[in-house]
Amino acid sequence: MSKGRDRTVSRRPDGKWENKRNDAIRASSVHDTQKEAADEAKIMLQNSGGGELSIKGIDGKIRSKDTVPPGNDPNPPKDKEH
Repeated sequence: MSKGRDRTVSRRPDGKWENKRNDAIRASSVHDTQKEAADEAKIMLQNSGGGELSIKGIDGKIRSKDTVPPGNDPNPPKDKEH
């Protein structure tokens, strides 16, 4: 279930990368690289109390999901991706 503060990083039609809350229409920030957008999304999630970050690849498919602390992950992984 998606909470209002969860975020997604995805590529826009113009080739830039956007950091957007899942319940928002407009992007919170736009960046030249996927890494810049993901880093900004992590900072925003930490400042808002944590949540889920989904990162989509160029093809639009989710390639990575991560819970940003202090969010509550009900099924934490045994190994850490990030």
